[in-house]
This record gives sequence, C-alpha cells and structure tokens, in this order.
Amino acid sequence: MEPTYSYAWIIPFIPLPVTVLVGLGLLFIPNATKNLRRMWTFISVSLLSIALYFSINIFIQQVNGSSIYQYLWSWTINNDLSLEFGYLIDSLTSIMLILITTVGIMVLIYSDNYMFYDQGYLRFFAYLNFFNASMFGLVTSSNIIQIYFFWELVGMCSYLLIGFWFTRTIAANACQKAFVTNRVGDFGLLLGILGLYWITGSFEFQDLFKIFNLLVHNNTINIFFAALCASLLFLGAIAKSAQFPLHVWLPDAMEGPTPISALIHAATMVAAGIFLVARLFPLFINLPYIMYFISLIGIITVLLGATLALAQRDIKKSLAYSTMSQLGYIMLAMGIGSYQAALFHLITHAYSKALLFLESGSIIHSMEPIVGYSPDKSQNMFFMGGLKKYVPITKTTFVLGTLSLCGIPPLACFWSKDEILNDSWLYSPIFAIIAYSTAGLTAFYMFRVYLLTFDGHLRIHFKNWNGAKSRSLYSISIWGKEESSLILNNKKRFLSEIKNKNEKMVFFFSKKTYKIGNYARNIMFSFSMYFGNEITSFTYPHESDSTMLLPICVLSLFTLFVGFIGIPLDQEIIDLDMLSKCLTPSINLLHKNAHYSVDWYEFLINAIFSVSITLFGIVIASFFYGSVYSFLKNWNLINSFETKGQKSIFLDLIVNVIHNWSYNRGYIDTFFTLYLTRNLIKLSELTHFFDKWLIDGITNGVGVAGFFVGEGIKYVGRGRISSYLFVYLFYVSIFFFGIYYFFVL
Repeated sequence: MEPTYSYAWIIPFIPLPVTVLVGLGLLFIPNATKNLRRMWTFISVSLLSIALYFSINIFIQQVNGSSIYQYLWSWTINNDLSLEFGYLIDSLTSIMLILITTVGIMVLIYSDNYMFYDQGYLRFFAYLNFFNASMFGLVTSSNIIQIYFFWELVGMCSYLLIGFWFTRTIAANACQKAFVTNRVGDFGLLLGILGLYWITGSFEFQDLFKIFNLLVHNNTINIFFAALCASLLFLGAIAKSAQFPLHVWLPDAMEGPTPISALIHAATMVAAGIFLVARLFPLFINLPYIMYFISLIGIITVLLGATLALAQRDIKKSLAYSTMSQLGYIMLAMGIGSYQAALFHLITHAYSKALLFLESGSIIHSMEPIVGYSPDKSQNMFFMGGLKKYVPITKTTFVLGTLSLCGIPPLACFWSKDEILNDSWLYSPIFAIIAYSTAGLTAFYMFRVYLLTFDGHLRIHFKNWNGAKSRSLYSISIWGKEESSLILNNKKRFLSEIKNKNEKMVFFFSKKTYKIGNYARNIMFSFSMYFGNEITSFTYPHESDSTMLLPICVLSLFTLFVGFIGIPLDQEIIDLDMLSKCLTPSINLLHKNAHYSVDWYEFLINAIFSVSITLFGIVIASFFYGSVYSFLKNWNLINSFETKGQKSIFLDLIVNVIHNWSYNRGYIDTFFTLYLTRNLIKLSELTHFFDKWLIDGITNGVGVAGFFVGEGIKYVGRGRISSYLFVYLFYVSIFFFGIYYFFVL
C-alpha cells in the first residue's frame, strides 16, 4: 500500500474547519470574526492546497500503475443488512480530486476580491468550503449509499449558493427551481439504488458489479427490471448534469454569484452526474439498451443546449447553455462506450468553462460602474461592446477559452472533442452528423458572445448629468447602496468629485460604512465629454484587480496545455500513455493494456474536417455580429440580400423562428408551466378538496350525527332504561339485517 493512501481519508475533512469555525465565530464572536474575514480566505486556500498535495500524489501513483485501494469501516451490521463507510482510491477518483482542488483554489482566490464588499462574504466562504468537502466525499465514496449521502449534501450546497442573494426574488425562485428539479432525479436515484440492492444484495461497487455481471451473463436476472433500475440511476445523473429534460434549472442557477457558476455549475457539481455514470459504467455496459438511452439523451442535450444558446442576451446564461451542450457531448461519449474520451472532455471542458465564467465575472464588474448593480443590464451583452480597449487581459484570455471550447487546435478541448466526434461517427452516422453540426453551432454562439462583448463600440447610453436624474458612480453589491450620488452642475465640481472619489462612503444594511480603497474590486476612471454647452459624464470600464486576474491567467495555462495529455501517441514510440492509464474504468470489463497504433493520416483528415466546420461557424458569427457585416454593408455588398422578395421573406421567417425558439428557451419552461406545474396545482387542489370535504367530512359528519342522534334519543327515552334498550336493539337489528341482505342474499 502506498503511504499516501493511508491518509487519503483526511481529504474530505480538510475544508471543514473553515465552515465550522466561521459558523461558530459568527454565532458567538461576530465582530471579531468579521474583522478577520480575509484571514479565512488565506486559511481556505491553504487547506485546499493541502488537499491538492494529496491529490497530486494519488494521481502520480495511479499514473505509475498503483492498484485500486479501498478501506472500509463498519457502520451497521445485522443478519440481513451490512452498511460500511470508507474510501476508494482509483484512477477516476484521482482525476476528480485534481479537478476539484485546482478549480476550487482558483475560485477561492478569485472570490476574495469578487465578494469583498458583500455583507455575506464569510457566509459565502463557509458554504464554499462545505461544498468542497461534500464533493471530496462524493468522489472518494466506496459504495453507492455513501455516494447518495454526499450527493444530497452537494445538492444542498448548490441550493444555498444559488440562492445566496436570497433578498432578490429571482434568486430565491432559482434556487427553489434547482432544488425541485434535482429532487426528481434524486428520487429516481434512490429508487435505482434500492432496486440494485434488491438484485445484487450489496452496495459495495466491487461486489455489486461482480454479482450483477454474473447474473446478466447467466441470464438469471429479469432484464426489464434491471434496465428499469439502471434507468432510475441514470435519472439522477440527468438532473445533476443538466441533461434533457431536467436541464431547466441550470440557466436560472446563474442568479448565484459568478464564482459559484464557475465552480459548481461549470466544473464540479454538474460533473457529479458524469462521475456517477463513469463509476457505474461497468454496470451500464452490460445493458445495451441503457447505453443507447444514455447516448440518445446526450445527443439531444448536445443539440438543444447549442440551439438555446444562439439568442441569449445574458452572458452567463449563454455560457450555461454552452455547459449543458458540452455535458451532452460527454454523456454521448459515455453512451457510445467511449469512456476515455468522455473523461478527457470532462477535464478540458471544466478548465475552459471555469475560465470563461470567471472572465464573465470580470466583464460584469467592468459594466457595473456604468449601468449600476442590475443583472439585467450588467450581464446583458447588448449593453456591452468595445470592451477590448479597456480589459485587454480579460479579452485575451476570453479568446483562449472561446477557441478552446470551439475546438481549435492546439487548445485543450480540441483533442477531447475531436475524439468524441470520431467515435460518434463509428457508432452512428446520424449521431455524428448532429454532433458535427453542433460543433459549428458552438463556434457560432461562442463567437457571438465574444463579438457582442468585446467588438465594436460600447452600446450603453449615458444620461446627461445636467438636469437628468442622478445615477450612482459606484455599484458595490446587492447588499449595499451609496450614501450619495454624483450630481454635477459644473466642471469644477466634477473635477473635485473625481479627485476625491476614493473618499466616498458606502452604506450597508449593517449601518456600517466602508471606504473604497485601492483594493476595490473595480478601479474606475470618470471622464467628461463636452458637446457644446452640454456636459455628459460616464464611467469607463477598467481591468479587474490582480487577485481576479491571477486565477484567470492560471486557468488560461490549463486551457493551453492540459489537452496535450491526450495527444494520440503510438505506444511503440512512447511507453507512458497517461490517458490510457488514468482514463479507464478502474473496475472494468475492458482491457486496460490494449495495444493500439495511431493512424496519423486519418487523425489529420478528421481534425481538418471538424476544424473546418468550426471555422465556418466563426465566419457566420462574424458576418452577423462582427465588423465584417458592417464592412460589407458599407460597401453595398449585401443590398441584394436585403431586398424584398420571397427568399428574403423566407429567410427572415427562419431567422425569427430560430431566434424565438432560442430566446424563449425552446418553450420547454412554458410547456412545464402549462402542462405540468398547473396540472400539479389543480391535482393538489382536488386532493385538498377531497381530503377536506370527503375524508374530513365523513369523520366530522359521523361525530355531528352521533351528537344529534344522542340528543334525539334523550328526549325519546325520557330517562327509562327499557326505552333506551329498545332503541338500541332496534338499531342493532337493522344493522344485522343490512349485513344479511347485502352479503348473504
């Protein structure tokens, strides 16, 4: 046994001290805890760095060919049931640990600046560390019951973090929507676990897979029941990884803070569903119909997510639908049996999408000084434009993340997505056509996001300060507002305000004031423009602080280089193939050491084809949203395209249909509201009516009838025992006569 393995049980407990101490501190010594709040960031990063050290050691040992290690503690034992808790170390666990810790550290560093002026700063870090602990417990679980336990904890943390700004109605509704949607999947997962235990009599993965495979091969199992249990298990993954039709919670989850979007809803929690399918892959692979069902859900999600991202205006929701589509690629790869490609794309997509979400937070912060803290405006790409002049580092890294997600070599997602596309062609030409087409759509909507955000000119309209309604210069947080607004009457007063801008005070709900120092999350410069005698003031966006740029730059390096672990190297040339050693099922029916050789000619042909489709999508996006369109229009090269005619009307109709479909989320939310939510409300009202007037009515009616009968008999009998006895025997005889009549005759 490797020495690191004996201490691996510590990993899920490493982030917990911050959650416990912050909670106790806020309860007993709130002032001291709040005054030292930045200390908790340092402690959080330090503890997660320790977890990263353990994770790297475990990963290296797995690469070097270490065997699976499992350690168990008995929890409850009786004659019929034995439950054990423990941890399992294998290649899948090592990969997920590396992913969680690296992205988690970057998000913690980023969040220190992003959430600095928020009153919920400490609460945010307490939730974040508890989520990391829950996720560690999930990926190291040794049995399926333990996975379910941490599965629910992860869902609870997601609920708390989506609704972090619970004073906003839309955020409160979003966390409830995520909770209810995931309850559907979690209930299915629980039923699947119980059904699997009914079949195999075990919760432990090794025993469970051996018994299940033996039953299937000997044909001593009800295949229909086994497939039903597997489908219920997969239902949990559908909800957690935002697959169709339980994807509706993910776009609304963007109401949470942007670091949460990067960590939970791009890299880790949504990966839990993929992890579950990967962990249970040896079970699913014995059920071909279930594998086809997984691939079918995956390809539907791939196409649906891409089409719904085409017309979104909110930058985070566009990235959310992109996440949904890319997770569909991973699920498709799992369904067609391409296990290595699925996990490889999980890694590359996690880093690329975490990078894009953190950059979106930087962009939102650059817009808040202009539009105020209003997500409808600060996250609306139609209010942006021309930001490449003001946020050059964010722009450069955003390009890297966008190109990677589109599948442009040699960036990370190219290697993994190209492998999935090739494997899908071998599995089903129809699936391959949809997957390749979606690759073009991915390039279109991602460059649409880039062009609307960074290209052209800033599209927000600024108000005239002279006589116009006052507007805030700073927008700190949903939890705070400015003590005063900037109203300019002349140039002298304007310059005076600018000179002393760092001395402005901010009023929070706690009735405590804070100064905006040099470490503020946005450094803003105000300028004045003169149009005749009219003075107009506006605020230029500025690059984020170094504590926000550092994680972005580090994730950019991952986006640049992590894909190289998947370069198809011939094993005759190099003996160490990291991908084949680590991205294989640890408890599997496949051959780990299967020898293969690389056909570089075929690889290049497939790569050229996929990259060509991607470039075509980029060109179309540039035509509609970039300077290319303006250039062509100015030179009258597209006038014929805009002339009135049947083709133009037909094209406009198609564009409008696609736009309405995408902007209205495919009408899926509307469908759920009209035919599911309302019917459930009507059913609950009917049940309530039935319970109130029938069930309770019978009970209450019997009591009332007994009261009146008693009152009536009281006056009939007039206190004579013989009269009471006569009435009693009379009713008893009627009762028995009724029984005889209905049941005997």
